[in-house]
Amino acid sequence: MKTYLALIAAALFMASCGDSKEMTGNSESLELGKSYGPVEVSPEEAVGVDKVLEVNEKMMEPTEFTFEGTMVEICSKAGCWVNIDAGNGETFMVRFKDHFTIPPGTAPGTKAIFHGVAFNDTVSVDMLQHFAEDAGKSQEEIDKITEPEFKLGFTADGIVLKKEEEE
Repeated sequence: MKTYLALIAAALFMASCGDSKEMTGNSESLELGKSYGPVEVSPEEAVGVDKVLEVNEKMMEPTEFTFEGTMVEICSKAGCWVNIDAGNGETFMVRFKDHFTIPPGTAPGTKAIFHGVAFNDTVSVDMLQHFAEDAGKSQEEIDKITEPEFKLGFTADGIVLKKEEEE
């Protein structure tokens, strides 16, 4: 039964990353300083990515955070997920709760403030391949993905794209 539910959840998530513009509710143009998602983000409460990673090492339960990070990869199809620079040569994925999105034209390197929940997650091979396809990876790169990954995950319910002068 658990496997069946996991497959349904994965199928629904994959469908959410399609080309449909109806789900976004967002302008197609990038607007720095604009807030996206159902929750208002308080930038003054933001911690660094390093604090999220530090707490994650000890985390047994999902933990709520507001943090600032740099997006290094954005879903090119619908803007429904981003990869954040973890500052240690690795990245972690932020998915958006209730299928809200940011403009898919958001450039890698854009800084943002995220609010949501961090958790430890096992990401299946199918999902990793789907994310690689969304990121525009070649079929050769996608085919090399053969093992699931256990890593930090984050579900954002709000994001503010930072203006350069805010740095």
